[in-house]
Amino acid sequence: MKLSILTATFNRAEFLKRLYESILANLNSGVEVEWLIMDDGSKDETENIISKIRDENRIYIKYLKQVNQGKMAAINHLMEYVTGDLVIECDSDDYFTEDAFLYIKSAYEESQYEKDLYGLCFLKYDQKGENIGQEFKNERTTMFDLYFKELEDGEKAIAFFTEKRKHYKYELEENENFVTEASMYHKMDLKYKIKCYNEPIMICEYQKDGYSKNIKKQFKRNPRGYFKYFQDILTEHDMVGVPFKKRLYIIKHYILFATLTKRKDLLKDVKGLLNKILIVVLFVPGFVMTKKRFR
Repeated sequence: MKLSILTATFNRAEFLKRLYESILANLNSGVEVEWLIMDDGSKDETENIISKIRDENRIYIKYLKQVNQGKMAAINHLMEYVTGDLVIECDSDDYFTEDAFLYIKSAYEESQYEKDLYGLCFLKYDQKGENIGQEFKNERTTMFDLYFKELEDGEKAIAFFTEKRKHYKYELEENENFVTEASMYHKMDLKYKIKCYNEPIMICEYQKDGYSKNIKKQFKRNPRGYFKYFQDILTEHDMVGVPFKKRLYIIKHYILFATLTKRKDLLKDVKGLLNKILIVVLFVPGFVMTKKRFR
């Protein structure tokens, strides 16, 4: 089995060696590895660090550079070079657990012929060794059902089957450089499922300048992508089984980004009478709150 690891990095030179060492620590798993790195316009020592790592010749590394376009564009470009059976994204400030590749290999050998799957989903831990979120309730699910019906609230790590992943990309809106990963996952959910394993394969460390810590800025800079994400949920996905609290979350954010993007005709193609009623009832208070919060 061959695993392709994709890393988009921007001014995170000090973390790359840790990620590299975590890959090396997994080489006794028997998994062939390629590490594809896109430098998204770094101004630090990233290129020098990668050059030294490549000189060790321990694993195959492909290092590319682009003018700063954001993580999603970087991953889209890296997908062109993927040759592994599975492909997984790992941020430059995250790293793999000691037995990660063994878990991935075992899951792949068990599931590789199940044609209705697009990925194998695993747990992420924080640096204290605690699960980020909950364990999986179901062996098979979709990312949409996982978060909106099964009420997961933490990050997970997905190893995608490359033959399926190659048909999808992060769809960025004009002049924006970020879209939530879930936007692509939900497209894949419409045709395939994920298989879940309650094993940790990745350690996650949040940085002060990371996406998760600056969500309000991301909202303001990338409203069209977020609007499309919530619009797709309301027009493409089955909402049966989504708790009312989660339904409200979707509707409120749909109105928020509709306001930021000055969209009209919000009821067009929205599925479900209840969703349409909620949009009508909540639009004015949502519009007012958005204008106050984002002025």
